[in-house]
This record gives sequence, C-alpha cells and structure tokens, in this order.
Amino acid sequence: MRRSRTLLSAILALVVWGVSSAALAEDAGKSGTFLLHPIGHVEKTGAATTIVLDERYEPGVLGMESGDKIWVLWWFDRNDTAEMRAILQVHPRGNPDNPLTGVFSTRSPVRPNLIALTRCTVLAVRGNVIEIDAIDAFPDTPVLDIKRAYEAER
Repeated sequence: MRRSRTLLSAILALVVWGVSSAALAEDAGKSGTFLLHPIGHVEKTGAATTIVLDERYEPGVLGMESGDKIWVLWWFDRNDTAEMRAILQVHPRGNPDNPLTGVFSTRSPVRPNLIALTRCTVLAVRGNVIEIDAIDAFPDTPVLDIKRAYEAER
C-alpha cells in the first residue's frame, strides 16, 4: 500500500509538472506561471473520509484538533484538458434551465486553473492523516494545501 501511494504521489507530481511545463512552454517569457506540488491526497474508505499527507508535511498539522474548521484546496485532476480549461461559461449545476453564467461566478469544476476549495470539519488527526467530515472530491484527488478557517468563517 505504501509503495502504491509513493508511486501515486510521483505520478501526480509528474502530471502537475507536465501541465505546468506545457503552460511554461505556452507562456514562455510571461511572468506569473507557477508550479504546484500536491501535499497529499483524498481517501474514502466506507464512511471515513481522510486527507493523507505526504509524511514530510506531518509537522504542518501541529495544533490541528478535532472540531477545527479547515479549507482544503485540491486539484480538479479529472478535468485537466485544454478543452475543459478553455470553458468560461456554464449552466450552473450542469442544468441547461439555469442561465449561462461565468465560471468565476460558480463552483463549476471547469475553469482556467483547476483549483477547488472545500470547507471541512476535522474529526481526528493521526500522524499524517486528517479525518474530515466530507469533501466534494473523488478518492485519490491531489490536495494542494490546507488552511484553518477564521472564526468568522466558522
């Protein structure tokens, strides 16, 4: 299992690197191009939903406790195509009865940068594993970052 997770992390890093490399080639000479590296991934087993961090990021959970509210930033990896990134207007929730709306005014998974954001409640922290209440991401989805929610956001 550990070996497959290490392999998965390496593959995700290469995928993100490949996407970023393509962007670098396309935007050669332009500033503002960034490389992203996953810090972990989502796992869903039965009723449990967890974020499994790469072990080197375990020190970053110091102070995180059950009941904390966090923002999880993750990558819409299953939508990562040039065609999907080019879509700028959608019918919210995929319903053609909803008016055409710009992606920046929606939670659509298609957008120029495939960064997603979900507010979660921490149920438990065990080493490099954070158990959360739920997330609208698929299993093995790359996690980019985690931020504690401010009191006003709770």
